[in-house]
Amino acid sequence: MNTTIEYRKMRVEDIPAVVGIEEQSFATPWTEEVFAHEMNGNDYAHYIVAVHEDEVIGHCGMWVVLDECHITNVAVRKHMRGNGIGEALMRQAIELCKVNEVRLMTLEVRVSNETAKNLYRKLGFQDGGIRKNYYTDDHEDALVMWVEL
Repeated sequence: MNTTIEYRKMRVEDIPAVVGIEEQSFATPWTEEVFAHEMNGNDYAHYIVAVHEDEVIGHCGMWVVLDECHITNVAVRKHMRGNGIGEALMRQAIELCKVNEVRLMTLEVRVSNETAKNLYRKLGFQDGGIRKNYYTDDHEDALVMWVEL
């Protein structure tokens, strides 16, 4: 993609756009209330957004606790997918973790989500195990993945 995309810390005013992306992306999207709590009541939460022409087009959330990071969600607007934005968001998250001396990142991904699994493997994540019936909407298993930084 040859247009300018800015990656920055998420702001409270970004919440409605982020919720819209969640609704396009997940069977059980997070709500405005959840994101408001994450931003105002969770000291471990960090969120990065991708912005193109003043539109929030993607986000990546993580919880950083001591020297470990758990990726909570990564999503990109449907019309912007396939342009490397998800990868760039993950690379931004990895850099934030390195600056904060995080040694391990982990996440869960649907076992059927080959696109996401391929991206995470490209970034060095390894398969760690299966969480049976992890997703509440359809009881699909989650693959736990991790990477040492």
